[in-house]
Amino acid sequence: MTFVLDGFNTDAFVTATLAEDLGEGGDVTSAAVIPAGARFAAVMDSRDAIIVCGLEIAAAFFRRMDPDAAIELLVADGAQVPPGTALMRITGGARALLTAERSALNTVQHLSGIATLTRAYVDRIAGTGATLLDTRKTIPGLRRLEKYATRTGGAKNHRMGLWDAAMIKDNHVAVAGGVGPA
Repeated sequence: MTFVLDGFNTDAFVTATLAEDLGEGGDVTSAAVIPAGARFAAVMDSRDAIIVCGLEIAAAFFRRMDPDAAIELLVADGAQVPPGTALMRITGGARALLTAERSALNTVQHLSGIATLTRAYVDRIAGTGATLLDTRKTIPGLRRLEKYATRTGGAKNHRMGLWDAAMIKDNHVAVAGGVGPA
């Protein structure tokens, strides 16, 4: 299964992320200390209470490195889980899974962190009639993922980019010579 998010290319993200991590030398540590045929079984769990986000993308990293890996997602994105919750079970080639581990974990931690903080704000404004909107203040290249994480946490996406809605800000007003001209 491949994670599908409109406008986001999971395969390209996984490829670029692993290429950045592996460089030209590959995972020299795993190659040096893990026997080539070694198998590995692990559970990804949460150290903190979180809103889960990004597990299917994490699975894509493991599958890229070991297409035959057995991966079981134990919770769904959007689930609110207590500390110590098992999120995913993975079994496969030890070198491959250890090579993919950090990219997979970093992605889940980043997206779950956004979803969790977003949920805290959504909960704080519950009952007020207000709607929490996100912004374009995202890490370049991660906008679609980070906006997915805010939706997972309960916010609404405001606009994806400069192209889909006009928003006159103070800089526009200043350069245009005032509110009227802007």
